[in-house]
Amino acid sequence: VYQSLFGDEIKTQLIMAYLELYRHKLKHNYEYLDRYLKADKKEWAIVTKLLCGNKSYLQEVINLGVTELCDSRVSNLKTIKKLAPHIQTVYIKPPARRSVKSVVSYADVSFNTELKTIQLLSDEAIKQDKIHKVVIMIEMGDLREGVMGEDLLDFYGEIFKLQGIEVIGIGANINCLSGVLPTQDKYIQLSLYRQLIEFKFNRKIPWITAGTSITLPLLWRKQIPSSINHFRIGESLFFGTDLLEGGAFKGMKEDVIRLFTEIIEISEKPKVPIGYLAENPSGETLDVHESDYGEKAYRAIVDIGLLDISTDFLVTEDEDIEIVGASSDMLILDLGEQHASYKVGDLISFKLKYMGALGLFNSNYIDKRIVD
Repeated sequence: VYQSLFGDEIKTQLIMAYLELYRHKLKHNYEYLDRYLKADKKEWAIVTKLLCGNKSYLQEVINLGVTELCDSRVSNLKTIKKLAPHIQTVYIKPPARRSVKSVVSYADVSFNTELKTIQLLSDEAIKQDKIHKVVIMIEMGDLREGVMGEDLLDFYGEIFKLQGIEVIGIGANINCLSGVLPTQDKYIQLSLYRQLIEFKFNRKIPWITAGTSITLPLLWRKQIPSSINHFRIGESLFFGTDLLEGGAFKGMKEDVIRLFTEIIEISEKPKVPIGYLAENPSGETLDVHESDYGEKAYRAIVDIGLLDISTDFLVTEDEDIEIVGASSDMLILDLGEQHASYKVGDLISFKLKYMGALGLFNSNYIDKRIVD
């Protein structure tokens, strides 16, 4: 039983490839994480940017009983506020100055690194008669967003002067750009930064928000300082992923979301192209193996392509199927020894990696369904 989320019968009939979200598996993963994080006395929020503002999927997340949701798009936070005004919304990247008004309107909290931007948030919060909460992000080596440690005291000294602003946290992102791995030492350093700021300014900072999906293995091993008290989890909730060791966490579901595509052609064809080879439209040159000359294989074409997802982010559920390649709108599969099991019109399902699912959620060409 499924519910199509376009709410448009004609449009749904025109779309072949689709995503399914399994409500019971999502709930299972949520309860798994909630149990473990609460046992360690950690607050946590769900990162919803994967869902790209899909109202029905966001409602499924809200129905889990969450009190806080994080996103990197103001429009998605606006949707969340309409669905559940009581939920605390967190904008998890430094705001663009042109979006300050919207950030204050729809985000209860924002992550920040620029003094001038926070001053604008202060002015806007006063205009809207609000207290806007901010988390100051600290550079911990991954070289994405963050104030450098040597500038921290001067930075906080200016922020504490502002009205309409409440500093509720110090935070960090690791492994989001350069691949720097989280370590116990880095989180001890972050904890020391908070202690220094609190002592210098005689102010309490409630959160150290530095826990993400990649830090969960460290938490299980008791290698996260107790002062790291706030986590932001997205990928591990939706995919059960152990980002540090690879694979999925034991006891979690890795197929909360699956992709289904339809076979639109099956034919036995040579493995090696016929003719002179040059770059294809994606700029790739086919690497031909000598052993493939004279060989044939049953190939299937399914109704999805590079416009929708990179082949790097697809995981075939039938281990006999091999992804051969893709063009803009078609994906080519080698059906292997089990080719007789498939016919035109059959569905081929895939598990997804995070970045692939992100693109599919953002596509108007892919139907989104909920399975109960």
